[in-house]
Amino acid sequence: MSNPHINDTHNPSMKSWVESANDPATDFPIQNLALCAFVAEHDGHTHGHLGVAIGDQVLDVSMLAMSGALGDPEGDMAYMLHSPAWNFVAATPHVWGDLRARLQEFLREDAAGGQRMRRLREKALTPIAATKFMLPMTIFDYTDFYASKHHATNVGSMFRPDNPLLPNYRHVPIGYHGRASSLVVSGTPVRRPLGQQSPPDGEPGAGPAFGPCKLLDYEMELGVYIGAGNRLGEPIPISRAAECLFGMGILNDWSARDVQKWEYQPLGPFLAKNFASSLSPFVITMDALAPFRTAGPEREAGDPQPLPYLRGSGDWALDITVEVHLLSEQMRRRGMSPVRLSRGSFRDMYWTVDQLLAHHASNGCNMQPGDLLGSGTISGRAPDSRGCLLELTWQGNGPDGKPLPRKAVELPTGETRTFLADGDEVIMKAYCEREGFRRIGFGECRGVVMPAPVLA
Repeated sequence: MSNPHINDTHNPSMKSWVESANDPATDFPIQNLALCAFVAEHDGHTHGHLGVAIGDQVLDVSMLAMSGALGDPEGDMAYMLHSPAWNFVAATPHVWGDLRARLQEFLREDAAGGQRMRRLREKALTPIAATKFMLPMTIFDYTDFYASKHHATNVGSMFRPDNPLLPNYRHVPIGYHGRASSLVVSGTPVRRPLGQQSPPDGEPGAGPAFGPCKLLDYEMELGVYIGAGNRLGEPIPISRAAECLFGMGILNDWSARDVQKWEYQPLGPFLAKNFASSLSPFVITMDALAPFRTAGPEREAGDPQPLPYLRGSGDWALDITVEVHLLSEQMRRRGMSPVRLSRGSFRDMYWTVDQLLAHHASNGCNMQPGDLLGSGTISGRAPDSRGCLLELTWQGNGPDGKPLPRKAVELPTGETRTFLADGDEVIMKAYCEREGFRRIGFGECRGVVMPAPVLA
């Protein structure tokens, strides 16, 4: 194989004794080994354990480490795998590569058998559907970027139709610091936030209102997990991206658009964003994603080339398809399937993941294992690739320069949506496909909108 990032762990003919992992449609073949953390129960006590998704099962990696199936049960690797999060493994370059190979050896269809091994296999597997997941990594800091030029142009057109992109966008990856404490694992209900909203446009003398968000939205993003970090004051050169970028997961950065409109100037997002952001329970490692690395998008005529510190190897764009589905409360009651709202591609992003990292640390900001970088909304050129309702229902401005009425999304029940209603469940998916390699997926990121709290 000519791709320098490919090795034997990507062999598409490799199969597992876990039969569901051999299904061509699975997100989690043996070539993926998506990382997760979950609640395990022993002797009436619960503990956080580390696992990998394989087919429709979770393999208890912590249990394997304690049993000696992955090497010395008293060794450094076993110690790392006793942790309830993957930070220790992520922080140590090349450890995951070794562990990935050992796990594949354990899971291979032709792996050594024996009575003890058969008992261990049975004991170490739990159905994904019956697993209580936790966040896969302890996240100390969270930064959200604005890396899609299509998204930035669409949103800019709503407020600055004559100049959608600000002068700095083509030169610098734009981001803001989020709040790690309100990151929640997929399946956690999300309560509609309260907040201040701007005075009505037709009542310039009126003051702002406070109450439940009326324009609640989702944002289809991917999150990038940091592995090895850096000391405070020491930038990370873009050439070190491979050792510092550990993996990725689906991120839904819920957004209160009416609160955001009122508060975002002059310092950017605040309460409109930090009430909740949902993360899928799985980390898809950069090793698993290696076959899907590709050249970044070509810059349009007139766009400047990145400054030298942002010029990397050129192949850190990732060919990942992303989808957003919606299941309303009425659809759920009627036993209907979710409806797909959009499908886009992460390879369309203007700024690539290595550039996000290099810029973030260029001033000496210290990155820590487990830090999360959000990509920003993933949108493409096509209207059905837009990754949020703010864009999806936007029809542009009329001849008078004023916004046209939003075009509501029609659901199979006859319901319509311009923004989310209470009871709506947003379901995000992502996957990679390339000829000559096994399809791999990211699982799902789900969240149901709950009614706003009632103030006493």
